[in-house]
Amino acid sequence: MALDPAAVAALRGEVAGTVTDDPAALERFSTDASRFVQPAAAAVAPRDRDDLVRLVVWARRFRVPLVGRGAGTSLDGESIPSPGAVVVDFSGWTAVHEVDTTNRLVRLGPGVVNRELHRRLVPQGLFFPPNPGSWSSSTIGGNVATNAAGPRAFKYGSTRSWVRGLEVVLGTGEVLRVGRRTRKASTGPDLVGLLVGSEGTLGLFSEVTLALAPLPERRVGLVVPVPDGLRFGPAVERLLAPPSPPDLAAVEYVDRRTAAALAREPGSRLAGDSPLLLVELECAADDEERHLERLQERFARAGFPGEVSVYPDADALWTLRGRGGEVLEGVRMREDVAVPWSRLDELFAGVEALARRFDVPVFLFGHLGDGNLHPNFVVDPPSEPARALRRELVLLAKRLGGTISAEHGIGLVKAPYLALEHGPEAVALLASIKRQCDPDGILNPGKLYPASATGPAGPAP
Repeated sequence: MALDPAAVAALRGEVAGTVTDDPAALERFSTDASRFVQPAAAAVAPRDRDDLVRLVVWARRFRVPLVGRGAGTSLDGESIPSPGAVVVDFSGWTAVHEVDTTNRLVRLGPGVVNRELHRRLVPQGLFFPPNPGSWSSSTIGGNVATNAAGPRAFKYGSTRSWVRGLEVVLGTGEVLRVGRRTRKASTGPDLVGLLVGSEGTLGLFSEVTLALAPLPERRVGLVVPVPDGLRFGPAVERLLAPPSPPDLAAVEYVDRRTAAALAREPGSRLAGDSPLLLVELECAADDEERHLERLQERFARAGFPGEVSVYPDADALWTLRGRGGEVLEGVRMREDVAVPWSRLDELFAGVEALARRFDVPVFLFGHLGDGNLHPNFVVDPPSEPARALRRELVLLAKRLGGTISAEHGIGLVKAPYLALEHGPEAVALLASIKRQCDPDGILNPGKLYPASATGPAGPAP
């Protein structure tokens, strides 16, 4: 759906940033990691917040959808253009405006890449704990928009726990600043928490303020073989039983097929002959040996009797683990569900049963310490078999008392199941908030909310 020439002329006249409407140049904006495809009508890289305001005002005037985008790593189609949409490219918003080491805060643009922020903060003895698998490329704005998590969420929680303030341009063109620099507040509903995970449907982030944590002296990766026939629910319960080890920051799982694929990566030190736990240990440099001995004993009691291998650089381990999205064979539907620890074995069994029923291979890995698994079914994500398989998976997760999305978000892909998660009354409330912030329905239409809840701009494909 091409833009009206008058609208394009007005856009170029009102926005100072780069405007792209050449179809060849727009190809990279037409898809994201979900593998769904919808051509964008144009892409705009606003220069600053005021430029972003002018873009939103223009979009309201011409009733053109706007879809925010960082690095395009979203897995449920959050940054897929809706028909006739203009993509708002935030990848150039990479300024780190302030690092407050005393109060452990950082104020930055939404285009800063997660791992680049980590590298910037290390010399200050600080870090931003959430580290999604895509941390080498995903941006902070995208992390906030989807409430991203990652391995360290086991100890530190997801992105929502670390966002202190937001500057956001609403669908009305108004600039909203919410949040505070204090560690706590009791001032009514949490507006920052409302915007985190909103997937660009309520507003577009122009600035983010994050809380930071002190960087542990040592962060060591541990690789633990998983024996055949292990019951994961009881094993996790024993591993994390009180007194739960405060030095464990992450407890990950990769199945045998995933471990074998990662073992072939350059620089990998993984054995590829069994499923594995990937664990992060935090400790003082002079106390590492004692912590390792204690954890080895705890793993053995929990049902992991094999020898624990040390991966000296935890960040290198998580970067390797993040490669799981790229090195596994075949075009895959990369899913994300979570259940209580006590239902983990039923989830494992249910995923394997679905793979057999639909006759597709599956790679299974995820955040075991959070009960959060990522089944990667080898099936084309937009296909009808994938849609049927996804529906069965989310129904399985709900039957087991879990969630349809633990960290990937809802986006285009899971919008039809939002009421399954929240119930129709809660979805109606969310839709009313959407209409208040975006009365013309121009912000990322068709995402997060069911199609019936989108505004006049209409649903995504």
